[in-house]
Amino acid sequence: MFNIVLVQPEIPQNTGNIARTCAATGCRLHLVKPLGFEVSDRYLKRAGLDYWQYVDVVYWENFEELERAFPEGKFYFFTTKARACYTDMKYCDGDFLVFGRETKGLPESLLISHPRSCVRIPMLGELRSLNLSNSVAIAVYEGLGQSGFAGMNRRGELHELKWDE
Repeated sequence: MFNIVLVQPEIPQNTGNIARTCAATGCRLHLVKPLGFEVSDRYLKRAGLDYWQYVDVVYWENFEELERAFPEGKFYFFTTKARACYTDMKYCDGDFLVFGRETKGLPESLLISHPRSCVRIPMLGELRSLNLSNSVAIAVYEGLGQSGFAGMNRRGELHELKWDE
Protein backbone atom coordinates (compact mmCIF):
# COMPACT_ATOMS: atom_id res chain seq x y z
CA MET A 1 0.00 0.00 0.00
CA PHE A 2 2.54 2.64 1.11
CA ASN A 3 6.30 2.99 0.88
CA ILE A 4 7.89 3.52 4.28
CA VAL A 5 11.26 5.26 4.04
CA LEU A 6 13.71 5.31 6.96
CA VAL A 7 16.56 7.73 6.35
CA GLN A 8 19.65 6.57 8.24
CA PRO A 9 17.87 4.66 11.03
CA GLU A 10 20.02 4.09 14.11
CA ILE A 11 18.20 1.69 16.43
CA PRO A 12 17.72 -1.88 15.21
CA GLN A 13 14.71 -2.56 17.43
CA ASN A 14 12.81 0.35 15.90
CA THR A 15 13.56 -0.84 12.38
CA GLY A 16 12.50 -4.37 13.36
CA ASN A 17 9.21 -3.08 14.77
CA ILE A 18 8.64 -1.02 11.62
CA ALA A 19 9.34 -4.08 9.47
CA ARG A 20 6.64 -5.91 11.43
CA THR A 21 4.19 -3.06 10.76
CA CYS A 22 5.11 -3.21 7.06
CA ALA A 23 4.47 -6.97 7.01
CA ALA A 24 1.06 -6.54 8.67
CA THR A 25 0.00 -3.77 6.28
CA GLY A 26 1.62 -4.70 2.98
CA CYS A 27 3.90 -1.66 2.96
CA ARG A 28 7.32 -1.73 1.30
CA LEU A 29 10.24 -0.74 3.54
CA HIS A 30 13.00 1.46 2.09
CA LEU A 31 16.19 1.80 4.15
CA VAL A 32 18.47 4.71 3.24
CA LYS A 33 22.12 4.27 4.20
CA PRO A 34 24.14 4.63 6.24
CA LEU A 35 22.37 2.40 8.74
CA GLY A 36 23.31 2.58 12.41
CA PHE A 37 23.39 -1.22 12.66
CA GLU A 38 24.09 -4.36 10.68
CA VAL A 39 21.13 -5.90 8.86
CA SER A 40 22.04 -9.20 10.52
CA ASP A 41 21.73 -7.60 13.99
CA ARG A 42 20.00 -9.98 16.40
CA TYR A 43 17.94 -7.14 17.92
CA LEU A 44 16.66 -6.17 14.48
CA LYS A 45 15.67 -9.77 13.71
CA ARG A 46 14.14 -10.31 17.15
CA ALA A 47 12.02 -7.15 16.96
CA GLY A 48 10.70 -8.23 13.55
CA LEU A 49 10.18 -11.77 14.89
CA ASP A 50 9.23 -14.16 12.14
CA TYR A 51 7.78 -11.45 9.89
CA TRP A 52 10.89 -10.75 7.82
CA GLN A 53 9.83 -13.18 5.10
CA TYR A 54 6.74 -11.03 4.52
CA VAL A 55 8.57 -7.70 4.18
CA ASP A 56 9.74 -6.22 0.90
CA VAL A 57 12.90 -4.31 1.89
CA VAL A 58 14.84 -2.09 -0.52
CA TYR A 59 18.20 -0.52 0.33
CA TRP A 60 19.39 2.83 -1.02
CA GLU A 61 22.82 4.46 -0.85
CA ASN A 62 21.24 7.89 -0.26
CA PHE A 63 17.88 9.63 -0.45
CA GLU A 64 18.63 11.24 -3.81
CA GLU A 65 19.02 7.78 -5.36
CA LEU A 66 15.57 6.77 -4.11
CA GLU A 67 14.02 10.03 -5.28
CA ARG A 68 15.55 9.64 -8.77
CA ALA A 69 14.12 6.12 -8.99
CA PHE A 70 10.58 7.47 -8.38
CA PRO A 71 10.40 10.88 -10.11
CA GLU A 72 6.59 10.84 -10.03
CA GLY A 73 6.44 9.66 -6.41
CA LYS A 74 4.53 11.60 -3.81
CA PHE A 75 6.67 12.02 -0.68
CA TYR A 76 5.56 13.09 2.80
CA PHE A 77 8.27 14.07 5.27
CA PHE A 78 7.41 13.47 8.93
CA THR A 79 9.12 15.99 11.18
CA THR A 80 8.53 17.92 14.39
CA LYS A 81 9.49 21.06 12.44
CA ALA A 82 6.44 21.01 10.15
CA ARG A 83 3.42 23.24 10.53
CA ALA A 84 0.95 20.96 8.73
CA CYS A 85 -0.67 18.09 10.61
CA TYR A 86 -0.34 14.60 9.15
CA THR A 87 -4.15 14.19 9.20
CA ASP A 88 -4.54 17.16 6.85
CA MET A 89 -3.03 15.20 3.97
CA LYS A 90 -4.72 12.77 1.61
CA TYR A 91 -2.58 9.63 1.32
CA CYS A 92 -2.83 7.38 -1.73
CA ASP A 93 -1.60 3.94 -2.63
CA GLY A 94 2.09 4.10 -3.48
CA ASP A 95 2.87 7.28 -1.53
CA PHE A 96 6.20 7.53 0.30
CA LEU A 97 6.10 8.24 4.05
CA VAL A 98 9.59 9.44 5.00
CA PHE A 99 11.08 9.36 8.50
CA GLY A 100 14.47 10.39 9.84
CA ARG A 101 16.99 9.18 12.38
CA GLU A 102 15.89 8.64 15.95
CA THR A 103 18.33 11.22 17.36
CA LYS A 104 18.20 13.97 14.74
CA GLY A 105 15.21 13.42 12.48
CA LEU A 106 15.40 14.23 8.78
CA PRO A 107 18.19 16.42 7.42
CA GLU A 108 17.12 20.06 7.37
CA SER A 109 18.21 20.39 3.74
CA LEU A 110 15.65 17.73 2.80
CA LEU A 111 12.89 19.56 4.67
CA ILE A 112 13.79 22.91 3.10
CA SER A 113 13.67 21.41 -0.38
CA HIS A 114 10.17 19.91 0.23
CA PRO A 115 8.34 22.45 2.44
CA ARG A 116 4.81 21.66 1.24
CA SER A 117 5.27 17.95 1.91
CA CYS A 118 6.39 18.23 5.54
CA VAL A 119 3.92 17.04 8.18
CA ARG A 120 3.95 16.58 11.92
CA ILE A 121 2.25 14.40 14.49
CA PRO A 122 0.96 16.74 17.23
CA MET A 123 2.27 16.30 20.78
CA LEU A 124 1.89 18.07 24.09
CA GLY A 125 4.53 20.47 25.32
CA GLU A 126 8.09 20.71 24.15
CA LEU A 127 8.92 17.02 23.94
CA ARG A 128 11.52 16.19 21.29
CA SER A 129 9.59 13.50 19.43
CA LEU A 130 7.64 10.26 19.53
CA ASN A 131 9.31 6.88 19.13
CA LEU A 132 10.10 6.24 15.46
CA SER A 133 8.23 2.94 15.20
CA ASN A 134 5.17 4.50 16.85
CA SER A 135 5.28 7.42 14.42
CA VAL A 136 5.42 5.08 11.44
CA ALA A 137 2.46 3.08 12.77
CA ILE A 138 0.42 6.26 13.31
CA ALA A 139 1.12 7.45 9.76
CA VAL A 140 0.47 4.09 8.09
CA TYR A 141 -2.83 3.57 9.86
CA GLU A 142 -3.97 7.10 9.06
CA GLY A 143 -3.41 6.33 5.38
CA LEU A 144 -5.09 2.94 5.67
CA GLY A 145 -8.05 4.51 7.45
CA GLN A 146 -8.44 7.07 4.69
CA SER A 147 -8.74 4.20 2.22
CA GLY A 148 -11.33 2.43 4.39
CA PHE A 149 -8.72 -0.25 5.21
CA ALA A 150 -9.07 -1.62 1.68
CA GLY A 151 -7.93 -5.22 1.47
CA MET A 152 -7.35 -5.49 5.23
CA ASN A 153 -8.88 -8.07 7.54
CA ARG A 154 -11.30 -6.02 9.67
CA ARG A 155 -12.97 -8.78 11.61
CA GLY A 156 -11.71 -10.93 14.46
CA GLU A 157 -12.91 -14.39 15.39
CA LEU A 158 -13.64 -14.49 19.12
CA HIS A 159 -16.34 -17.15 19.13
CA GLU A 160 -17.47 -16.77 22.74
CA LEU A 161 -18.75 -13.23 22.16
CA LYS A 162 -22.09 -12.73 20.48
CA TRP A 163 -21.67 -9.51 18.55
CA ASP A 164 -25.25 -9.35 17.37
CA GLU A 165 -26.78 -9.02 20.81
